[in-house]
Amino acid sequence: MTALPFVDAHVHLWKLDGAIRYAWLTPPFADDGPNGSVEPIASSYGIDDYRREAAAWNPVGCVHIDAGAEAADALAETDWLQGIADAEGMPSGIVAFAALDDPNVDTLLHDHARRRNVRGIRHIVNWHADPKRTYTPRDVTLDPEWEAGFALLGKHGLSFDLQAYPGQFAHLAAIIERHPEVQVIVNHGGMGVDGEDEWRASMKRLAVLPNVAVKLSGMGFVFRPLSTDAVRARTLATIELFGAGRCMIASDFPTDRLFGSFDATLSMLADAVADFTESERRALFGRNANRIYRLGLEV
Repeated sequence: MTALPFVDAHVHLWKLDGAIRYAWLTPPFADDGPNGSVEPIASSYGIDDYRREAAAWNPVGCVHIDAGAEAADALAETDWLQGIADAEGMPSGIVAFAALDDPNVDTLLHDHARRRNVRGIRHIVNWHADPKRTYTPRDVTLDPEWEAGFALLGKHGLSFDLQAYPGQFAHLAAIIERHPEVQVIVNHGGMGVDGEDEWRASMKRLAVLPNVAVKLSGMGFVFRPLSTDAVRARTLATIELFGAGRCMIASDFPTDRLFGSFDATLSMLADAVADFTESERRALFGRNANRIYRLGLEV
């Protein structure tokens, strides 16, 4: 636990009352996908639930990342979240969904950007040759239409949350380098499911780009069961590549409850950086998220 101000850079909220549809949180549930069965988290999760779980970690702000609502409900999700932010003060920032290869994406980006707390976009693009690993039937980031959508983010002042696998990073690095005006935030430490060597080589391609940051989160996607030693090694290796100024500690709750409790998850990350200076730990726990997502908080 820490008394440092915590700006959680990756949080999900959802209300499973049918107003906004979440197919992945709707029965029947299977255990052969990249997350295993999500049945344990398939219940409504609001800001009060988050505050309860995070209470010991001094949460002063959080960034909501698109929670996998149906594409047609993307703007409705943003409006629901903005209403919560207006009433509760959190989420401090919203990263909304838009499919960047959609021919009408410019209009959706414009509409999202008009909402006061929206800071960026996420389009999950994890593709893997293993059908049990992949989130998508093909690698959409290879399509010119996808890069055209990515190029529009800067026009609307939006960042991009990149959730992909290391095997995709080489060509994604080339796209990101062509668009230095777009801040990119790599989700879940790069999700290195194919081993340390590929992960490190691929992350190096991204780390040399000054407009790329990374979240220290989602370790359970790679290490099952969660291991203190594995989390520590991956956390320190990520900070070694990106520097303490471009890494953000994040919970990924409630999704990461599939792998461990909030306190256990955050304790592993906190322990990994316990020997860092106070200034570095303040940056990792809050100041970097505040700066990168342009939240305007006092941390």
